[in-house]
Amino acid sequence: MSPMKTELLGLLTELHERFPLNEDKILVIGCSTSEVLGKTIGKAGSIDVAAEFIEAFLEFRDRTGVHLAFQGCEHINRALTVERRTLKQFGLPEVTVVPVRSAGGAMAEKAYASFDSPCVVESIQADAGIDIGSTLIGMHLKPVAIPVRLSTKYLGEAYVTFAVTRPKLIGGPRAQYPTK
Repeated sequence: MSPMKTELLGLLTELHERFPLNEDKILVIGCSTSEVLGKTIGKAGSIDVAAEFIEAFLEFRDRTGVHLAFQGCEHINRALTVERRTLKQFGLPEVTVVPVRSAGGAMAEKAYASFDSPCVVESIQADAGIDIGSTLIGMHLKPVAIPVRLSTKYLGEAYVTFAVTRPKLIGGPRAQYPTK
């Protein structure tokens, strides 16, 4: 197993320990393989890096049941590659595009090629997210996102940010909230 795949699996496990992910949850992934290699985002996409990472993400999905959504780049309006079962379970409308390195990015291209029944959706409201290389996944998280600090801040040369979400707190000074 490659060191980056091992490191990514460790981070996903760490995230899962703090915020359990399962078949009722969606994890959005933004990944600049260019940034992982220390290059400018969108300029040096690597299918090899994407292949290492997709193995880790699929292994994590198979272990937890979490639904994966891979964000494409701005050339496809940050549309997301998901499995058709995710589209059906969460009632997401499909859009027509096939992500490729030049329009979608290497990670979205590899996800599309690796999924059993891939499709693309325009937007999603994910429960948690991982942003590898500052790809700006916030638009695809539920409204109240909370940053999560894990043991590592970098994968390769790319800065990594994790987030989980929670329901909005409503009410005023007299409102009470569950303690879990």
